[in-house]
Amino acid sequence: MTDKIKVIISDDQNRVKVPTGVRLLIRRCCTASLVNEKFKGSAEISVRFVDDEEIRSLNLQYRQRDRETDVLSFPLGIGGLYDVNQDTGAQMLGDIVISIQRAMEQAARYGHTLHRELGFLTVHSMLHLLGYDHESGGLESVRMREKEENILEQLGLRRTPSYHGITT
Repeated sequence: MTDKIKVIISDDQNRVKVPTGVRLLIRRCCTASLVNEKFKGSAEISVRFVDDEEIRSLNLQYRQRDRETDVLSFPLGIGGLYDVNQDTGAQMLGDIVISIQRAMEQAARYGHTLHRELGFLTVHSMLHLLGYDHESGGLESVRMREKEENILEQLGLRRTPSYHGITT
């Protein structure tokens, strides 16, 4: 069972007011992802809200893709081994960067709430921090998608009938 989970959330943009309850939602999504994956020990995760301009810059710098995206994941572990915070003993899983602007646009496009979209982006990124990868497609991509929907359903964030796909 997961011990203590520390989620450090920062709002590094000033274009959109982050709605009430989003920080709690992010923490719930991180915790549910770790519990679902039977993560052992304490964990630390950093989540940053940025604007489209900042996420485009990060996407170019780290992925050589000169375009906005909805979320970026920066895992600090390889093969289930993570750096450890010497002060707390927690495993540092990595960083999640979410474009709040893009999340709002996608929520409107897919016909669901911003909470559902942010929940999806957080769970999606948590699975990346835990070693999952959908980039190559195939069975790994299908497994990751199933895990995402299972976690979101546990949190009461079911997919709406108007949902047509993802752009990540």
